[in-house]
Amino acid sequence: MKKRITEYLRRIDLLLDTAGPDTDWEREKSEHLTQISFFMHERLIHLIVTALFAVLTFLVFLALMSSFSWALAALFAALLVLLVPYIMHYYLLENSVQKMYEQYDRMYEAELKKHHD
Repeated sequence: MKKRITEYLRRIDLLLDTAGPDTDWEREKSEHLTQISFFMHERLIHLIVTALFAVLTFLVFLALMSSFSWALAALFAALLVLLVPYIMHYYLLENSVQKMYEQYDRMYEAELKKHHD
């Protein structure tokens, strides 16, 4: 997913920087909105999963603090190992979708400029 979203963002940045007068902004904006909706769905799913892992990790931490056991310590460590990448991936998705909103605004401005020229 990381590769897909970063390549897509790069492609749109390139389009915005090199677009000619024959660029079909209506089609590009429509495709961009479709991609935004895909990534927003992915972002929502990862938010839910990340939040659940965080709550579970916190509950295991509380259980570990109330009565130590090696099994709970191992579970806590495993949850932390999973939680960190989930947070990093969610961070990527969140920032990427925000950038896609900015790209859409630039597409809109380019379309307006094209109609005024």
